[in-house]
Amino acid sequence: MHNKFLKMFFLTIFFMILNVSVCYADTYRGKITGTGVNLRSGPGTNYSSIKTLSKNSEYTLVDNTKHASEKGCSTGWYRLYYEGSATGYVCGDYVSVSTLVFNENATSSCEINMQNAGFPSTYWPGLCQMQQDHPNWQFKSIPTGLDWATAVNKESACGESYVASSDPANIDTSCKNPYSKTWYPASASAVAYYMDPRNWLSDSYVFQFEYLKYDSGLSSSYAAAASDLIDHAAFYKYHYEKGTNLGNVMNDVGRELDVSPVHIASRVLQELGAKESLYNLYSGVYPGYEGYYNFYNFGVSDSCATSSGATVCGLTYAKNNGWYGLYEAIKGGAGQISRNYIAKGQYTIYLQKFNVVPTESNKLYGHQYMTNLSSPSEEAKSSYKTYNSAGLINSPFVFYIPIYNNMNNNSFHQSNGAVDSNEITDPSKLAVSTIVTSSGYRYAGNTISGISASTSISELKGTIESIAGSNTVQVKNASGNVVTDGNIGTGYQITIKNANTNETLTAIVKGDTSGDGEINALDLLQVQKKILGTYTLSGVYDTAGDTSGDGEINALDLLQVQKSILGTYQINN
Repeated sequence: MHNKFLKMFFLTIFFMILNVSVCYADTYRGKITGTGVNLRSGPGTNYSSIKTLSKNSEYTLVDNTKHASEKGCSTGWYRLYYEGSATGYVCGDYVSVSTLVFNENATSSCEINMQNAGFPSTYWPGLCQMQQDHPNWQFKSIPTGLDWATAVNKESACGESYVASSDPANIDTSCKNPYSKTWYPASASAVAYYMDPRNWLSDSYVFQFEYLKYDSGLSSSYAAAASDLIDHAAFYKYHYEKGTNLGNVMNDVGRELDVSPVHIASRVLQELGAKESLYNLYSGVYPGYEGYYNFYNFGVSDSCATSSGATVCGLTYAKNNGWYGLYEAIKGGAGQISRNYIAKGQYTIYLQKFNVVPTESNKLYGHQYMTNLSSPSEEAKSSYKTYNSAGLINSPFVFYIPIYNNMNNNSFHQSNGAVDSNEITDPSKLAVSTIVTSSGYRYAGNTISGISASTSISELKGTIESIAGSNTVQVKNASGNVVTDGNIGTGYQITIKNANTNETLTAIVKGDTSGDGEINALDLLQVQKKILGTYTLSGVYDTAGDTSGDGEINALDLLQVQKSILGTYQINN
């Protein structure tokens, strides 16, 4: 009884603080100006490094005060938010501070438009920046009518959300219901952070608010975008080798069901993963279930899998539901997502996690598709990269963004797209291929690509280790020597380990045929000589020279390398 009283007392205090009325105050933002900058647990180099931060990433500062240095960095240290309520310290030498001012009165035409659309002033900076960069994008508000503190309280109920986090600030220790040894019940502050739409108003993360119905304006591009999202996965390769492009199937299904094919592809990838472990569910050859497929893992509950095995559970479900043939199988699962979620008011990834505008009142705060608190932001980032790589990022997307009553700045830690994935100390159980793609790079065979020129080793390590866990990445140069400084070059060997194994992948940096991590005159000369037949490029170096991606090195690649050097063209990695 005593513990219960204390819990209720502290929760009451928390929500009193969360709900207090405040004037809109200045928010200080810090932009990281160096590469591989350490985020430390205290104001000094004598404190442990939490992680490394990427150059040009932006974070919200706790305040605009420099903390006196205990060791190193004589100019002092800024304290910043990097994940929910978690904070760390960065040397002031590597932080450029700016002030984000929230004004009640709209002045610019964009602010006036956003105000007319129903968005509060704290939404305007992020929305207007995106509107400036992408004039074709449309932003629509969803007035939930819900009190913000109440909504956070309901979504913080024990068992509703889990985090893979080592920071105590993100874990609800009063909830004695851990999902596994690495997944913990989320704290109210962590839920508030991930639930606050204002923290995700940037290019990389706004796609959690993307309207998930089929957009006829993208009909000619959907198949390629869906394929691009899953072409590294074993299930895609298996059917592609047999003559079927699953991206085309997903496009046809999406058109029939009025569901985004990219959303279908994302769901299948989430459920099957990129490896072959669920081969029996996607191959259609399991004895007794020939021709049946289950791309969504439906029917594979813990109890059934324990008694009968995942294969039998999943394929029995598929057979009972008539999922015979690829089209019917993909349609069957997508149809359930459409009927059970999209048609019931959960028409964005965000709403499938935080059900705040249900068509059935008894589903409010429940009926969530996923329990992983960071799933919406992670899936949004994958969608953004897919659309961007396919050249679709300036298409007329529509985003539906919730607003709540009585919101203030207490849980608002806007990071302008620099929000970190959950910090994982132990090696991840994810497949190496999934770790690579979740980090924003490409995985194909024994190579890793999608690496921009001038990407530092520390930046690549920090990005991958934010998914794979601390100290899980080792980099060797083309000579086989371990390196920790400088840039990633074509031919470098990246060894990534997870909880069970490790893989060594060869880096490909488009345009960098010399392997020095830069695009310069030497690369231009090598590409030119390759075209003339006086120089040989082979393996990954040949792939790096094919900047246009048309399968050969020709005059177009030479032109792109030249323009890249001049700064008038950005090579698509």
